Amino acid sequence: MTTMTRVNVATRQAVGHLEHRFGRKRVYIFGGIITFFVLLLLFRAFMGRQKATPPPAPRPVDVAKVIQKDVPLYLDEIGTCTAFETVQVQAQVSGQITSRNFQDGADVKKGDVLFTIDPKPFQALLDQAQGQLLQAKSQLVLDQISLKRQQDLRGKGVNSPQDYDTAQGTVNSDEAKVKSAEGTVASAQWNVDNCTVRSPIDGRAGLRLVDVGNMVSSGSAGGGAVLVTIQGIDPIYTDFTVAEPDIPLVRKYLGGPNVKVMTDADDDQMPPREGKLSFIDNALQSGSGTVKARGVTPNPDRAFWAGTICPCPPGPRCPEGCETGAEWPVQIGQNGPYIFVVKPDSTLDLRQVKSGQRQGDLTVITEGINAGETVVVSGQLQLSPGAKIAPREVEQGQSARQQSAQLVPPWPIHLTMATSPFRRMAR
Repeated sequence: MTTMTRVNVATRQAVGHLEHRFGRKRVYIFGGIITFFVLLLLFRAFMGRQKATPPPAPRPVDVAKVIQKDVPLYLDEIGTCTAFETVQVQAQVSGQITSRNFQDGADVKKGDVLFTIDPKPFQALLDQAQGQLLQAKSQLVLDQISLKRQQDLRGKGVNSPQDYDTAQGTVNSDEAKVKSAEGTVASAQWNVDNCTVRSPIDGRAGLRLVDVGNMVSSGSAGGGAVLVTIQGIDPIYTDFTVAEPDIPLVRKYLGGPNVKVMTDADDDQMPPREGKLSFIDNALQSGSGTVKARGVTPNPDRAFWAGTICPCPPGPRCPEGCETGAEWPVQIGQNGPYIFVVKPDSTLDLRQVKSGQRQGDLTVITEGINAGETVVVSGQLQLSPGAKIAPREVEQGQSARQQSAQLVPPWPIHLTMATSPFRRMAR
């Protein structure tokens, strides 16, 4: 008897025994339940088998080519704007103010009339001095005629030498009187002229310090009453300091065409304005370790005001490097700054780099990347080394944040000054 036959016989005997003991109906019901659960477990096992996970789709990211170009480098400092010229207009003669010919805060030109001091007393003295001068000149003419007569008589031997010498002395005395009278007239004319107070420079007038009707004094040494202060603010000085470590760098390019002063105003819509470095001190300031410097910036529209507080910069700090843009392709990791470089097969390489200063929407990379390579400019936080991407190259010039560049010498040095508006002096 085969094994299968034996199993069938044993099964029939077991079923028969169960039917005899429990009844056929109960056996069939119980067997059906067991069969249902067995089939259910098999179905779940079949459906629960793990399917192979498909590879993730390449992630679309913006990329850009690294380009090479010259870029300006900056040193940021803090300074102030200072008037190019400041003049305190003072009274040169004493008298009463009879008129004011300008508005407070108005722009004035050199020679414009500002005040008038009552000229009547000085005009009277001038007329008197002019009369005395005419009298002295008339007397000189008469005495010169007398001297001529004495010369003729002396040639004929008629008069004595003493008469001739007396006539000559009289003429010399008259000439001295004429010169003295001329000086008196000039002094009196100077007083009359200074009754009209004029602007000595082009600039902007401040708040007047005297009103019409007030008496003003000239003072004993020409330092009379201050009537108004005028400041020339076109161009304007931008005064700042250079830190000691940056001094050799600035001096290296001092006097060259690449050293510039960029002046900017805080909280406005005006772009930085280019000027030139006009002065750098010859000694460090004790206690601060800085050197005073001064730039001259054109200011035809009066955008900058004297006395405003300014953040300011000068000079290059880094050698060759790459400049990348504002979405900050450079990320910071445990090992320092890094950037994602796109390989030819559209996979990513994590590259450690050295980043330099940021310039507007761009930043400089000094090491770790070469011109011509492609870098990721957005979405870096969702990427990993070796990941597959779908690169979307961004054209240069489309957006400042999607550009990159490499710095090459020579480096233009920009000493930049950013000024606060006049209303923001007390920061």
